[in-house]
This record gives sequence, C-alpha cells and structure tokens, in this order.
Amino acid sequence: MRAPSYASLDDALETLARYGIELKNGNSNHAPMVAEALCAMGRPDAVMPWIAGYRERMLPRPPAGARIDSRDWCAALGKRARFADWSVFFGDELQATHGVIRVGHAARGLADSETPLRLRELADALASWAATYQELPTNGHEANGGLTPREAITRVPTVPLDRRARAGNITTSLAMLDDLPEFAPVIGLIDTTGDLAPLIDELTEVFARVYLANAHDIRSTIAFIHGVTSPAALGNIAPLVGDRTARAALRYAWQSGCGLYACFGGETAMARDVVPPEADEDELVERAIAHGDEHVIKFTEACLHRHRLDPSPIYLAAVDHVRGMIPQR
Repeated sequence: MRAPSYASLDDALETLARYGIELKNGNSNHAPMVAEALCAMGRPDAVMPWIAGYRERMLPRPPAGARIDSRDWCAALGKRARFADWSVFFGDELQATHGVIRVGHAARGLADSETPLRLRELADALASWAATYQELPTNGHEANGGLTPREAITRVPTVPLDRRARAGNITTSLAMLDDLPEFAPVIGLIDTTGDLAPLIDELTEVFARVYLANAHDIRSTIAFIHGVTSPAALGNIAPLVGDRTARAALRYAWQSGCGLYACFGGETAMARDVVPPEADEDELVERAIAHGDEHVIKFTEACLHRHRLDPSPIYLAAVDHVRGMIPQR
C-alpha cells in the first residue's frame, strides 16, 4: 500500500470548516475523517473529488451561542445543538496547550504537520465527541477483570429480539441497555493491566471478528463498523496521552463495542476461520475509493492499518465483505 501523504488535507479541512457535524438526513458527517483516511492510505488525490460528491449531503455549520464555562462544562455534554460552542471551547484550550492532546484521525494529521486548519479540526473532533457524549450503564462494575477480550466477548448478553423493535440508530439502540441489567458488569470483564499495544491489537481484531459474524444488513453493518473503527482510533490516541487515561479509554472502547454487539448481535459473537481475498492491499484501497461510501472508505483504512500493525486475515476478509453490504455511491 502507498505511503501516507497529507498533501491535500489542509485544502479539505478548509472546505469542510463551513459545515457542521450532521448531514441532511440526520446522520453524522464523516467527511473530515474520510479525508484523513484517504491521506493515510496514500491517496490525497482522491480527497477533493470525494468531498465534491459528498458536499450536497452536509449541513452548514451552526453559529456559536453561549460560551461553555470551564467550571461547569459537564452541563453541556451530550447536547448536539452545542457543537459550535464546544468547538470554540476546545479551540481556546488548544491554543493554550499548543495541540498536545490529539484524537482519532486528527492525531495523525497533526503528527504529519501542525497547521491552524488541523488544530481547528482537532477542536471540532473534540467538540463532536463532547456533543454526542452518551454513558452506558456500569452500576459500579468497573473493577479490573481477568479475561482477555477474546474470552470475554462470549459472556456479553444481548438484547432479546422482541425488544429490538423500538431500536433506531446507534444512539437510540444503545439506550436499550438501560433496561438490560445483565450488561452493566461487561465493562469490568477484561484485564487491562498488561502491555497496552497488544491489548489494543486484540480488541480491534476481536471486534473485526464480531463484525464478520454479525453484519448482515446495512444497519448492523454500520453499527459493527463503528465497533472496529473506535478501538482503531484509540490506537492513534493512546501514545499521545498518559497511561492511566489510555487504559480508561481502552475499557470504554471495549464497553462501547460490547454495547453494539448487545444491541445488534446474534448468537455467534465472533467469526472464527476466514478465507482472505486474493486482492492485495492496493487493490482493496482502489475498490473502496471506487465504491465511494464514507463508511467503506474509513473501515478499509482502519482495517488495513491494523493489519499492518498486527497481521490477521480477518481484516482483509472484513474489508472485502463490507463493499457488498452498503450500496455504492
């Protein structure tokens, strides 16, 4: 696969700065993440043409309103309407700390080069995180467990099928876990005391197997894509924060992936033996770009990145599978 190239990232971020975090259909705006993912796969030439085709789906960036008070910022968590306020808040914080804290896709763009546009994108990334904040039930079950993710995933309870009729998008589906008391102990099942990098490797690989075993329609496919891209993003963030923060983030990445499985999964938690496609990584990248869907592109980049760090045929099989589950753009 080609070496990463961020030649077009600032141009993309300048174009995208006028848009908010939601699309016209109410779903999330993935454009900044797709732009970074294409650059990470060495395809900066594909960024602006992709944005041109995506632009009609985006909504204008809302104006900022009341400032978020640093002494009472919790009151604004989880409020989508305050995205612009959060962006101003984090923009001020990043100007003070010179971009030390980086998240997800923004971390790699900043690692390549720190520019005002990439700092603003980091502020927007943090703002999106804060505005869409959602807690899953733990009921105090947060003590460290003794299982590996591969062992623990088989112990995750699932929401009964007859109770899933009221499920909607990922956010509303996860709300069903409030009525599933068996889910609360899940956060404490895994052992997070070992070396961090191998734990993130295993976590991502396990949820790629969960994806292959349970992605059977568009809705479940998109849900389980996020089960993989979230711990993959954690792999970008972990080296940039303290050990304690990284381990806490890993625990919550595990919990959120399990939450998706509990709401959308079936009887089989993980795919076992898989046959990878004959296509090489470059061909898989080209197929994702030709497909055009934002989830397919982001998922392809995340899986191939993790495959290079910790090779597993499950990643290549997942990348090959996803194109058939989401309609081509």
